[in-house]
Amino acid sequence: QDEETRKDYDYMLDHPEEYYRHYYHYYSRRLAPKVDVRIVILVTVCAISVFQFFSWWSSYNEAINYLATVPKYRIQATEIARQQGLLNKTKEKGKNRRSKEEIREEEEEIIKDIIKNKIDIKGGYQKPKIYDILLFQILLAPFYLCKYIAWYCWWIYCFSIKGQEYGVEEKLYIIRRYMKMSQSQFDSLEDHQKETFLERQLWIRENYEVYKREQEEELKKKMAMDPRWKRYRRWMKNEGPGRLTFIDD
Repeated sequence: QDEETRKDYDYMLDHPEEYYRHYYHYYSRRLAPKVDVRIVILVTVCAISVFQFFSWWSSYNEAINYLATVPKYRIQATEIARQQGLLNKTKEKGKNRRSKEEIREEEEEIIKDIIKNKIDIKGGYQKPKIYDILLFQILLAPFYLCKYIAWYCWWIYCFSIKGQEYGVEEKLYIIRRYMKMSQSQFDSLEDHQKETFLERQLWIRENYEVYKREQEEELKKKMAMDPRWKRYRRWMKNEGPGRLTFIDD
């Protein structure tokens, strides 16, 4: 670094008219961080990944608390708990030394645990996976890219070249792409909805366009009948944002 400083000094003596440029160059080098950028990037990625993981676990636990109040999941979990005799055990213990509140809390934990481990939860409520965090996504990016290329080539070969008919999974995939939904969003739909999609053959573009127009018309009718939407339209007609009025003094 002393050699570089010397060269800069000699250059300044030979080119005094570039004093300010030299001044900026000198201090930018002196004040530049001496930490390896790769280490900074690695630490940043790790910090984001740790935050992601714990944030997802927190959201997952909140989701389980919510699902425990949804009749569909609570009834299933309660039935499984009864079949396994877990609820009876809590009541037997409660006869001796446990209060009703303690029994209720333990039963609630049993129901939540069953929802977590034994009930098929779809959509955005799945248990967080360590492979979904940023660090592993970066490390596995080449693998995912190769996997996608192989899948895409298989799709072209089977359905474009050989002309095979779509299976159920392929049909649902095309429908999901038409609907512009993520995999978790599509998985959260009820089974009877997906069956309706298949019955109406929505993997065919023309059929999907008809279905889309029907949904848009149905949405318009619901909004027209919604009292809140009626009030909003009335307000927009009579008042509206930024409406100008001219009143004589």
